Amino acid sequence: MADNARAKRLADLIREVVAQKLQRGIKDPRLGTHITITDTRVTGDLREATVFYTVYGDDEERKAAAAGLESAKGILRSEVGRAAGVKFTPTLAFVMDALPDTARNIEDLLDKARQSDAKVREASAGAMYAGGADPYRKPEDSETLEDAETDDTAE
Repeated sequence: MADNARAKRLADLIREVVAQKLQRGIKDPRLGTHITITDTRVTGDLREATVFYTVYGDDEERKAAAAGLESAKGILRSEVGRAAGVKFTPTLAFVMDALPDTARNIEDLLDKARQSDAKVREASAGAMYAGGADPYRKPEDSETLEDAETDDTAE
């Protein structure tokens, strides 16, 4: 089993090689400039690599990019093998990265929370306290705290 540092270095190399090859070397029209390689992970035994990518566009462009990556998998793997110089070139699996969709959902939820906070702020602008401005009870007689303490110690 390889160490984590070696797997990380190989993952970084795979990400760079795949991104460069997609940008300059593959002439498939489905793999235009709208594909971004976001992350790469390699298993501990260096046999399999998962390449995460995003496609900026609609669903048709995403499906076309997935088909293009699947068809270019062999070329990309051979380029990775040439650049890495390892005994066994890892197999490549391409996975659509859900990060942009997740970030968009989080932003929507944060906007809803801000709107809700603004409504609460508006509703509480002219509100009064339910029990008065000072919520703490005070003794009904004019006894102070010092008087109460001296009474307790005197007994």
